[in-house]
Amino acid sequence: MTYAAEKSVDPSRLGKIVLPSYAMIALTLIGIADAAYVARGNYTGAPLWCPILDGCNTVISSPYSRVFGVPMSYFGFIYYLFMFGLAARLAYEPFSNNLRFRAVLYAALGAASSIYFLYLQIGFIRELCSYCLISAVTSFLLFFAALWHFQVTRQTATK
Repeated sequence: MTYAAEKSVDPSRLGKIVLPSYAMIALTLIGIADAAYVARGNYTGAPLWCPILDGCNTVISSPYSRVFGVPMSYFGFIYYLFMFGLAARLAYEPFSNNLRFRAVLYAALGAASSIYFLYLQIGFIRELCSYCLISAVTSFLLFFAALWHFQVTRQTATK
């Protein structure tokens, strides 16, 4: 069954409904690439190329960059992969209340984690990592895209 038939959606509005989930997919791909580059540096021990801010290697070698000995970039990579799958499912099931709620919840957790990691960099490590900032911006944009999707599908479902 198509979305238009499922929710009585005008087919011309269908693009506006799936656009936020496509934005989420694009953002997760940026996050995956960012986390994969940092994870590769963690795995190989090769220094990261820091074009904007010079604190990348200081941040990833700090004691705050690991949880139970596992680099945070690995968790970031898994997070963005999970969000990619969630966004892909949202593109096919935009009106699923469960998926809509989970997208907002997990994107909010990612944004909150980014705030905490920025706090650690500024307050304790006293260096900033370009790749961590890219991830933080991506996390916030992902959260806003999830809210956008939630709002668009809520408005459509009530019409």
